[in-house]
Amino acid sequence: MHEFTYITAFTVGLMGGVHCAGMCGGIVGALSFASQQHRKPGFFAVISLLLAYNFGRLFSYTLAGGLFGTLGWLLTVWTDIQFIQVLLQIIAALFMLMMGLYISGWWTGLVRLEKAGDIIWQKIQPFAQKLLPVKTWRHAMLLGLLWGWLPCGLVYSVLVWSVSAGSFQQGALLMLSFGLGTLPNLLAMGVFANQLRQFIQKQGVRYLAGGIIILFALWNLFLSANLLAR
Repeated sequence: MHEFTYITAFTVGLMGGVHCAGMCGGIVGALSFASQQHRKPGFFAVISLLLAYNFGRLFSYTLAGGLFGTLGWLLTVWTDIQFIQVLLQIIAALFMLMMGLYISGWWTGLVRLEKAGDIIWQKIQPFAQKLLPVKTWRHAMLLGLLWGWLPCGLVYSVLVWSVSAGSFQQGALLMLSFGLGTLPNLLAMGVFANQLRQFIQKQGVRYLAGGIIILFALWNLFLSANLLAR
């Protein structure tokens, strides 16, 4: 995959931080609270738990990306590789378009898709709850490993995209790039929770983040359409 693809995935994660803050903001806030209750309060106590949690979360994203990339490889072995890759890119772009509309507040249909993932999450959630309240960085990392499987439309769209990568390594790198893009927002949410929450709730911020993701989706649709036309 071209380096621009990984940069795009990183940017989608960064702009999708408005959604990430909503999905993971509660658990990040709990980690910050735990650092004050069970450890010496301070900046480094908060950061240690946040880094451990996000390491676990990114590991789950990377593993999922690798597995979906392997699925893409299997599909290309059995079928026309170029057609399947372009088709998956179109599906991923449509997912991304829906996410942009969702983040902007213009359409909320993606919530139904996220609810479909509750089947898996209901099996994982009891284990995650046992780790609360978080007392150590090990608990935080394990919580991140589990929380990485939380139903999320933004994650789903990039996972479909990773199928088109066509290999374990490239699928893993694509999801890792996306995960790194989400990292700044969630770290900031832990350290500057109140300020960031007020910022991302502004409608203009949501319009900007959603609009950029929509532009990426339309650009990918345009590129995919050109490939099909050849």
